[in-house]
Amino acid sequence: MVARSAAAPPTPWSKTLPEPKINETAYVHSFSNIIGDVLIEPNVLIAPGTFIRADEGTPFYIGEGTNIQDGVVIHGLEEGRVIGDDEKDYSVWIGKNASITHMALIHGPAYVGDECFIGFRSTVFNARVGKGCIVMMHVLIQDVEIPEGKYVPSGSIITTQQQADRLSDVQADDTKFSRHVVSINQALRTGYLCAGNHACITPIRDELNKGNKGNGAMRYNTTMSSNLLSSDVIEQVHSLLAQGYRIATESADERRFRTSSWTSGGAIEAKQGSQVIAALESTLSEHPGEYVRLIGIDPKAKRRVVEQIIQRPNDKAQPAAKATKLAQTTSSNGNAKASAQVSSSTLGDEVVEQVRNLLAEGYRIGTEHANDRRFRTSSWNSCSPIESKNLPEVVQALEACLNEHTGEYVRLFGIDTKAKRRVVEQIIQRPDGKPAVKAAVKAATKSVDSTATVQSSQLSQEAVEQVRSFLSQGYRIGTEHADMRRFRTSSWQSCSPIESKQQSQVIQALETCIHNHEGEYVRMFGIDPKAKRRVQELIIQQPNGKK
Repeated sequence: MVARSAAAPPTPWSKTLPEPKINETAYVHSFSNIIGDVLIEPNVLIAPGTFIRADEGTPFYIGEGTNIQDGVVIHGLEEGRVIGDDEKDYSVWIGKNASITHMALIHGPAYVGDECFIGFRSTVFNARVGKGCIVMMHVLIQDVEIPEGKYVPSGSIITTQQQADRLSDVQADDTKFSRHVVSINQALRTGYLCAGNHACITPIRDELNKGNKGNGAMRYNTTMSSNLLSSDVIEQVHSLLAQGYRIATESADERRFRTSSWTSGGAIEAKQGSQVIAALESTLSEHPGEYVRLIGIDPKAKRRVVEQIIQRPNDKAQPAAKATKLAQTTSSNGNAKASAQVSSSTLGDEVVEQVRNLLAEGYRIGTEHANDRRFRTSSWNSCSPIESKNLPEVVQALEACLNEHTGEYVRLFGIDTKAKRRVVEQIIQRPDGKPAVKAAVKAATKSVDSTATVQSSQLSQEAVEQVRSFLSQGYRIGTEHADMRRFRTSSWQSCSPIESKQQSQVIQALETCIHNHEGEYVRMFGIDPKAKRRVQELIIQQPNGKK
């Protein structure tokens, strides 16, 4: 990356010839100009055509994660200062995760708080804009202080404090939009950094050249690709890293897998996708013939956010039968009862492992069943309550529910007793023991319109069920799409927002997104409106119509 930055010129205000201080993780486009005492924190994007001149008013501060977009001018008068969040004097202070959008002017003395959005061609001069404010297009803010969390409509001229105090509060949709802009520009920063890195961009170009020669296989560049890991696992890794989570691994041979006695492989310190992928591949190579799972860790909450098995013995997709057989062999030795308690020929080892994880985190287990008709309308009936927290007893209760409702759908769910909500739902039995639910989908096409609203010819039944699960937990649904090039660089684009909370309308919106982006990847995700974060991502369409 070539950044056009320079020391301040020798003037009465800059006799020490201060130079910009730019964090190495920031991206500064070569067609921008940064002059003088400017401190740029990590993960900042400085787009083409920007002018940041601390040659008169000084110093300037640009906080972590902020994006300064094309054509922005930041300058300051010789006199006049604002107090930054660090209690020091600045000509211009711009906080964290702010968006200063195209052609805006920030002229010091000026303060722009964390998570602010300053719209196209708007001007902030001799003013303070509080944290979380949304300033729309063609706005003038001068000689006032805007309180935190206020919304300034397009075209407003705010030059008296009375006007500023009368502004309305920012709404949830406004905040969502502002944060979306920040996430988009973070993806741009990542892409620009890759484009300027020979080791990163060359594999992408090589892969594109292969594609142009008729190789239609979709693959990541070598910084995010693997011969040992599936594209879904790689996408999961990227998603976890993008959300600030750490990655760890655990391994278990078949005996340990049956008793859920995983051996920790330790946390992976790297935060670069390619390095994490390399570490995962190394772990797989070190444990051939064993189970290996990937762990996502929230370093702030100090808890696991996801567990995913990424290798099974001999690369078998379903090792449950072999594990069950070994459990029976063990039972002939003195440990029959202990082994049988944590294995099940009816449930399979993955379900037993899921139950163990839920119990370990303090959740209760519940079960429901539904015939085809009730399944199509999401009218589940509860099985007998499971009061026990003991794994063998819970497994036994699950098996009893399956036996009582043969030929029906049965699902288990975790219950957060404190928050009084479900934390996960998983179908553990389908009619006639079929692994897919094509029969249910086929039957739905013959049903009346009221039941067809919760079915889809374009979405898999699992995706439909996931939508219902999200909505039942109070989550919103979002969608994104990406062509092959954007998929490789994880630069997803949003489909139209889904405001509805009705399942049929959400399904219709998802189908519309799929239809509008045929031949692309499409994924949906749940949004926790309280925590303001994504809770899960699921690819619902791949190129060539794959689901």
